[in-house]
Amino acid sequence: MQTDDPITNLINAFSRLPGIGERTASRLAFFVLNQPEDLATELAEALVRVKSEVGLCAKCCNLTQGELCRICVDPKRDAASICVVEGPTDLRAIERTGEFRGRYHVLHGLISPLEGIGPDDIHVKELLTRLQTTDEDEEVSEIIIATSPSVDGEATALYLSRLLKPIGVKVTRIASGIPIGGELEYADRVTLSRALTQRREI
Repeated sequence: MQTDDPITNLINAFSRLPGIGERTASRLAFFVLNQPEDLATELAEALVRVKSEVGLCAKCCNLTQGELCRICVDPKRDAASICVVEGPTDLRAIERTGEFRGRYHVLHGLISPLEGIGPDDIHVKELLTRLQTTDEDEEVSEIIIATSPSVDGEATALYLSRLLKPIGVKVTRIASGIPIGGELEYADRVTLSRALTQRREI
């Protein structure tokens, strides 16, 4: 809601961001106000640029400045393996591990019947199109579903598995269980059960 007070408008704008309450929004607003003008200019320009210059990769739906993202154009990435994630933040989290050298497909959401979000509302169709139009040298042999172990994440993983298996591609799911450094006595029943059923030989 716009007012005649620019400070109130800035606080209101910050408070619309996820995880930012009114108190934090107020601190951010006064921080910006007390900084040199070039900080405000830099912030404003960065916001305008990210909205005007960043779009979706034509192949994997990741965020990118060009037609294709840096991962899709990287010849060193393994085209035979595609990791399906909910959003760009999940892609970045996996990239930080340095363990996965394949490519990605970003859904930009999860199937959630309670919220009225179906397969047509996320980028499932683009994944199917991608699998059907790949060149021989980029033939996909494995789809890794890396959605969160939430109800919606599991529903999306199950839907994708049923959709992709008839195509003849191997479909796998990332493991979930006890986090490194965690204590068994503090683990909830579902997490502990998942850790047991997905155990592996050492």
